[in-house]
Amino acid sequence: MNLLSLKLWLQTNLLLLLLLLAACQNNTTKQKSDAFKESIDGQISDLYVLKNKNGMRAEITNYGGRLVRLEIPGQQGKITNVVLGFDSVSGYTKSTEPYFGATIGRYGNRIAKGKFSLDGKAYQLSVNNGPNTLHGGKQGFQYRLFSAQQRGDSSLVLNYTCKDGEEGFPGKLEAQVTYTLSQNNELKLDYKAKSDKNTVINLTNHAFFNLNGEGSGTINKHELQIFADAYTPVDSTLIPTGKIEAVTGTPFDFRKTKSIGQDLNTPNEQLGFGKGYDHNFVLSDQASWKYAAKVKGDQSGIVMQIYTTEPGLQFYGGNFMQSKNKMRGGKYDDFRTAFCLETQHFPDSPNQPAFPSVVLKAGQTYQSSSVYKFSN
Repeated sequence: MNLLSLKLWLQTNLLLLLLLLAACQNNTTKQKSDAFKESIDGQISDLYVLKNKNGMRAEITNYGGRLVRLEIPGQQGKITNVVLGFDSVSGYTKSTEPYFGATIGRYGNRIAKGKFSLDGKAYQLSVNNGPNTLHGGKQGFQYRLFSAQQRGDSSLVLNYTCKDGEEGFPGKLEAQVTYTLSQNNELKLDYKAKSDKNTVINLTNHAFFNLNGEGSGTINKHELQIFADAYTPVDSTLIPTGKIEAVTGTPFDFRKTKSIGQDLNTPNEQLGFGKGYDHNFVLSDQASWKYAAKVKGDQSGIVMQIYTTEPGLQFYGGNFMQSKNKMRGGKYDDFRTAFCLETQHFPDSPNQPAFPSVVLKAGQTYQSSSVYKFSN
């Protein structure tokens, strides 16, 4: 074989190899997508993929508006998925943990005894967390199918219409969440909503993170910094007492970076109530955009920074994870193997006049945004 023939042979076989790899990748993508196609409430669920030129990739399903997978390019080019999830929509419909990666609404976090008054009228919500309403009630957004419109590789718009009286909340609510993946390795979530009646609203996302990689073990050695001088202490049912207390001298002081587990065994009534961290932090920054938190995986070196327009941040340390759900790769949702950092207004705000208002007036537009920026 002469040099020219060898060159042509190599080029031809390289092209065939590339086509084969592309076909395998497309087949894998198709299989993933097919696993998320299911008839729910008369509509078909699906899987959507966002990606950027750096190798960052987000997978989202319109069932619950969920972040299914988030792949981050780490050190030496290693790709790490930092979000817990399932390989099919049936994993989510059958899970005993309803909130994996979900868009939370109409009200994120707890409302005491499922009751509040607005414009002189009392409302009773569905109760699903002891005596309280949690994350929108028994059939919150996590169980709803959103309509979806993908805008290229970088953006996905999800819409859901809440009926007047759904889960007890007043007003027909048109809710929207837009996922945007930037070339700067930022995942941005923009929330919008309008109601035809005065109502209350508090939208957020409930991704379970492990920056060392899904299924990699405890998150207690992750290094965490929360930019909050105060937090809202709770009662035994995790409803805020109404007080805003300084974090100084408590296990809730994350103003300087420390490991999540550093003070977990400190004798403290609040840690006892939450079986660890499950508390709202009052962000110190008063600007429209607030630098809320910074976390670093102790093994991966992956760093996540959170910015938000919200006044609070709920830090949940995975205290109620009980190894009941088999996740991707055969791993289970073991105790404290993931954490959540939910940007939000404060829990029970409809019953706490001293807290920032969560009232959305009829015809007005609710807007909230949060950014999760990754580096290593």
